[in-house]
Amino acid sequence: MNHFPTPLTRREFLARTAAVPAICSVGATAAGVGPRAAATERIDCQSHLFCPELVALMEKRAGDPRVFRQDGVRVVQMGDWLRKIPDHYLSVERKLATMDANGIGLTALSINDPGPEWFGADGPAIAQLVNDYIAGVVRQHPTRFFGLCVLPTQDIRAALAELDRCVQKLGFKGWLVYTNLAGRFPDEKQFRPLFARAAELDLPVLLHPAKPITIDFVKGYEMTSTLGNMFDNTIALTRLILSGVLDEFPKLKLVCPHLGGTLPYIVGRLDHQVLVLKRGPKNLTRAPSEYLKQIWMDVVSPLPLAIKFGYDFIGGDRLLFSSDHPWVEPEVIIKCLEDAHLPPDAHPGIFAGNARQLFGL
Repeated sequence: MNHFPTPLTRREFLARTAAVPAICSVGATAAGVGPRAAATERIDCQSHLFCPELVALMEKRAGDPRVFRQDGVRVVQMGDWLRKIPDHYLSVERKLATMDANGIGLTALSINDPGPEWFGADGPAIAQLVNDYIAGVVRQHPTRFFGLCVLPTQDIRAALAELDRCVQKLGFKGWLVYTNLAGRFPDEKQFRPLFARAAELDLPVLLHPAKPITIDFVKGYEMTSTLGNMFDNTIALTRLILSGVLDEFPKLKLVCPHLGGTLPYIVGRLDHQVLVLKRGPKNLTRAPSEYLKQIWMDVVSPLPLAIKFGYDFIGGDRLLFSSDHPWVEPEVIIKCLEDAHLPPDAHPGIFAGNARQLFGL
C-alpha cells in the first residue's frame, strides 16, 4: 500500500499558487529577476544531503531509524514517520545543478535527520561518519559549500570532542542542533556545555526540526511536516528563551528556521503570561519578545506575508535566505521573497550579506 500521495512538481506548485495573492507568484521570473537572473549574491543557509554511508547502514538495521524500499524508492522510517529518499537526495551533482539554476553561489551544507542522537552508543561513530562526509564534500567544492556539524548529544564528552574536531580540524562554520534530541529538549541542563563551547568558539547554532515530539497528534492527514515540525521549532525556541540560555550565553548566535515556527505570531501572549500574569521563569532580564529579536531566522516559509511579517518583526539584518533543499526547491522561496515586496535595499543582506556576517565568510 502506498502511503505517499503523488506530489506536485515545483512548476505545478508555482502555477497553482500564482493565482492566490497571499502566496508567491511567478511574476519575478517574468520580470527578469528570477532564479537565473539573480540581481544579488545568494547564499543558502539551510540545505541538506543524505549521507550515502549512513543510508546504507540504516538499510541493514532491524529497528528505527531504518531504511527500506517501497516501490523501488528508499524510505527512512522513524516510528510512524516515513519519508522518501529519492536518489537525487544523495547527489552532490544534483545539488550543484540546482544551485546554479537558482543563482546560489554558496550553500551551508548539513545532513538530513536522523541525527547521531538516535543511534544510542553508536552515536559518536555516526557523528564522525556524517561529519567526515560533509567535510569531504566541502573539500571537493570549497567555493560552493561550507559545513554544519551534528553532534552525539547523548554523550556530552564525545559531543564536545566532536565539536572541537569539526571546527578546528574540519573547518565547519556552525552546529546544527535538532529541536528535540531523541525526545529531550536542547535547553536541558545536560546540553549547556555544548552551548557554552559554541559561544566560546563564536559558532552559530542552527535549530532544525527532527521527528516531532507531537508526532502522535499530527500524523493524521499527513500533518507531521506541516504542523509537527513547526511546533517543534516553536517549542524548542520558546524553551531556549525561557530557560535563560540567552542570558547565560549572551554572545550565543542562535538561528531558528522557518521564520521562528509560530513563535513570532504568538509572542505577545508569551510576554503577557510572563510579565503580567507572572507565569513562567522569574529570572529573565527582558521580555521574551526582546530575546526573540536577537536571534536570526531563515525565510523558509512559502508565504510572502509571513516573510514580510518576519522582516517587520526582527528587521532585515536578522533574516537569512535558505531553501531547505531538497525538500523545497530554491525557486519557491526566492519567488516568495521577491513577492514579499521588502525594501529593495534589504535584499542584498537577506540573500547573502547577513550570512557572511553570521558565519564569518
